Amino acid sequence: MEVNKLILGDNLEILKTIDSDTIDLIYLDPPFFSNRNYEVIWGDAGEVRSFQDRWSGGIDHYIAWLKERVEQMHRILKPTGSIFLHCDWHADAYIRVEILDKVFGMNNLISSIYWKRRTNTIKAITKSFTYLTDTIYHYSKSKKYVFNILYTEYPEEYYKRFKYQDENGYYRWQVMATYSQERYDELKRGGKLRHSENAKFPEFKQYIHELKGIPIDNIWTDIDMINSQSLERIGYPTQKPEALLKRIIDSASNEGDIVLDPFVGGGTTVAVADKLNRKWIGIDQSVQAVKVTELRLDKQRDLFSSPFTVQLHKYDYDTLRYKNAFEFESWIVQQFGGTSNTKQRGDFGLDGKMPDNTPIQVKRSDNIGRNVIDNFLSAVKRADKKLYDKNIEDKKPIGYIIAFSFGKGAIQEVARLKNQENIIIKLVAVEEIVPIAKKPTLTVESKTVSRDEKGIWEIEFIATGTSEAGIEFYSWDFNYDTEQGFKANVMIDKIGKQTTKFKAGLHNVAVKVVDNDGLESVEVIKLKVNGKVEIT
Repeated sequence: MEVNKLILGDNLEILKTIDSDTIDLIYLDPPFFSNRNYEVIWGDAGEVRSFQDRWSGGIDHYIAWLKERVEQMHRILKPTGSIFLHCDWHADAYIRVEILDKVFGMNNLISSIYWKRRTNTIKAITKSFTYLTDTIYHYSKSKKYVFNILYTEYPEEYYKRFKYQDENGYYRWQVMATYSQERYDELKRGGKLRHSENAKFPEFKQYIHELKGIPIDNIWTDIDMINSQSLERIGYPTQKPEALLKRIIDSASNEGDIVLDPFVGGGTTVAVADKLNRKWIGIDQSVQAVKVTELRLDKQRDLFSSPFTVQLHKYDYDTLRYKNAFEFESWIVQQFGGTSNTKQRGDFGLDGKMPDNTPIQVKRSDNIGRNVIDNFLSAVKRADKKLYDKNIEDKKPIGYIIAFSFGKGAIQEVARLKNQENIIIKLVAVEEIVPIAKKPTLTVESKTVSRDEKGIWEIEFIATGTSEAGIEFYSWDFNYDTEQGFKANVMIDKIGKQTTKFKAGLHNVAVKVVDNDGLESVEVIKLKVNGKVEIT
């Protein structure tokens, strides 16, 4: 199973393709049952379609929509795995009783966690108590689930109890109501025990540095929601704080485990999982959700980050056409349903085979000619003459050639072989296997706005993208470094217009445009700022 992957699509269909008992931890924050248009956050076609799907029939339809997805999540969880489902008061009771209890079983409820989203909040006076909490249900698949106890610090006044000090630090005398003889003897040998004649129980030295803290309970009041000043803020209204997901991932998984978020949204789950050295899979039906999450992952990448991939509905022609030849051959053979050839020598120039061993050749080029057909025919005969003869006898293809396009000579020769010699060679265009689109075009204009007395220039940039699919958004990196890659300062810009200030020196500004298919283009503007501004 491929991991560290963002997938654009309907999570139900994608979940069905994941093998059973393979995922360690699932966190989902599905759209709440609020029947409000503000749930449509990104506004792209995929998200709108999802909103309409779950709202076509009231609460019963919503529960049915969510339940069939949770059933798939139960199937793909390992026996040691856990699921955390995040919801609010609109449907939390229905979700627990009608979905989680029925799919996972009442006895597999581990915790009902109540997260206080807002602290120190003054609300308008209404005829009800204000809702400040979300519910996060934690269920396991079995009683063998992974769980790491987490601790929070004691209140400051607690440490005042440690009023004694020796060479090992501050300590207090703590009563030992229960103990083993082995523990008693160990403490006594270490000079850490006292037992007066009149005391019922002995006492031992408890040092501050030995305290782990207070075990975290199910009431979480110490994690604030994302506010307008937060450094984490990316402009996603229901964005969850990283501290919330860190607590969940730390508690219910270990390094190297696989974390899945089927409603990736603003990308917090996969961003945190990546930081915590977990493998991950993120799914969303919104192009913007997937692309913003990709930008977020790119921004936090360093030399130790694991690579990740993004699966869209369509693939960029230029990216496929000019990527590493061997990688492309292996990938397209698998997409076609075959098995790629791991050997690069002694394979007669064949790149893979179908399940019945019929050979496949891949040409990462356009307009291939007749010579390719001649060479392929010779290679197939030499590779497996018995299979070659059998396929001719059975009137089946003796092989497949995959390319971006085929020239007139190749097409004519394939037709001649079939009509005159009963030899069938199938020519398969890449776009018959995976949908291909052209990435958007992008132009950038700039102009100086002002210069202050310190020599700092204010410059306005206007980006214009064009795409048959339509433009989704722009992103900006005002400190672009080719080695580090694109790291967005502004992740979501719907208009394509930004104004920023520059000190004297050389500056690289990169702008990225993303279209409705998730394809992208980048332009880099080089600035030389001194007594004047030179732009190239």
